[in-house]
Order: sequence, then structure tokens, then C-alpha cells
Amino acid sequence: MTITVILHIYVESNKLDNVCKLLNNMHDVSDVFEVTGEYDVIAVITTESISKFREILKTNLLKIEGIKAITSSIVLHTHKRNGEVLEV
Repeated sequence: MTITVILHIYVESNKLDNVCKLLNNMHDVSDVFEVTGEYDVIAVITTESISKFREILKTNLLKIEGIKAITSSIVLHTHKRNGEVLEV
């Protein structure tokens, strides 16, 4: 079983490009979006378990210079993806 985690990331403004570049290079990160609003970056991680996500968070994400804070949301169920309604 895999889990998908949506990361809402606060970044120091002068480090934004570098943070995005480092996220782009991470194997488990499937998507990186620079956004408007409350957060600066939204990234999506797909990994094998919550414990693996915890390891990625502690050993990689929280060590990236310029990341001020991360709020994560674990996807419980996907109803629609890429325009396609999925089974309920």
C-alpha cells in the first residue's frame, strides 16, 4: 500500500527557487507547485508508509535551508484525479 501526502510549505522568500529545486530532485516528491495564498509551495509525496514519510520528513525535508514550516495532509481517499472520477 502507498500513501500520498500533500505538503503545505512556508519558505523564506529569498530561498524559494532553491527550495523548489531541491524538492524537484527528491525521488519521493511527485509534484511541486509554487502557489499564492497562505503557503508558498505545495508538494506531493507518494511513499510506502507513514513511517517512511516520517523518515523523509526528518532526514530530508526539515533539513532544507529556507523551509520555515511544513503542514502535511495525508490523503485518505481520492474521489477524482486528472479529470477522471474514481470509484467510491
